[in-house]
Amino acid sequence: MHFFHKPVLLREVIASLGCKAGGVYVDGTVGGAGHAFEILQESAPDGLLIGIDADEDALHEAEKRLNPFGGRVTLARGNFADIGDILIGLNIYHVDGILLDLGVSSHQLDAAERGFSFSKEALLDMRMNCRQQTSAYTLVNTLPESSLAKIIREYGEETMARRIARAIVAERKSKHIETTTELASIILSVIPKKLHGHRLHPATKTFQALRIAVNKELSSLQSALADGIDRLHTGGRFSVISYHSLEDRMVKTSFRSYENACICPHDIPICNCQRQSKARVVYRRPVTPSDAEISDNPRARSAKLRTAERI
Repeated sequence: MHFFHKPVLLREVIASLGCKAGGVYVDGTVGGAGHAFEILQESAPDGLLIGIDADEDALHEAEKRLNPFGGRVTLARGNFADIGDILIGLNIYHVDGILLDLGVSSHQLDAAERGFSFSKEALLDMRMNCRQQTSAYTLVNTLPESSLAKIIREYGEETMARRIARAIVAERKSKHIETTTELASIILSVIPKKLHGHRLHPATKTFQALRIAVNKELSSLQSALADGIDRLHTGGRFSVISYHSLEDRMVKTSFRSYENACICPHDIPICNCQRQSKARVVYRRPVTPSDAEISDNPRARSAKLRTAERI
């Protein structure tokens, strides 16, 4: 299947990074290379790009798409949580910009065999890195009911998490739950019919939660934010596109913590922590897609872009 990727907030991302000739940029979720291609164009003639992705299909596509830029491109297979180690391995210690475009790609959703979508029958998988052992099948068929409910409630923000987890455990007593459509059917059976017609499919939040758990997305993001900010030159920009409230809240909180120097309790008159500000928040409110972009690419509707600048 052809790896098609329509980059979200493309012009806004380029503006947020302030791409310049000779700059060094990291696309930590290079995917189909939509953003990466534009970064390289904007940083011509000698800007460099390091593209990171855990998905082998994505790297193959990025290699083809970015081939015209020759030696200005370095691709690395890995998780953006390891951004520091990846850069050190390339003898690069500071960069001018970092981009993370979080969440599942259009290709991963559309490729039924990857098991991300409840609308296409496939084996439960949801691994962004197909070399790792734990998949959605593993979690759905082995976790205790309480652990499943916690994942669905916390990562999916699903109010009926306990009911869904109970139904999953009851079903797997007779047979393993093997496919995306089997799991979606179980979820549908316990969600009140009056909610079936809402904008979100009843299985959306549970599938999101499982995907986040399988790929350890939130812990990886936290590591990438903490390490990435320290890899920026003064004036370097860190831009993140998130697609749900858990990610956006983490990015917002982290960027503001890098901006606020003192972390001493408010009732202490003199600062004892000696903490220095690392960054300034570029946009006080997240940048969101225009109505025209959402009309052209509905999957962009929940995107939020936040940017911090190293000081």
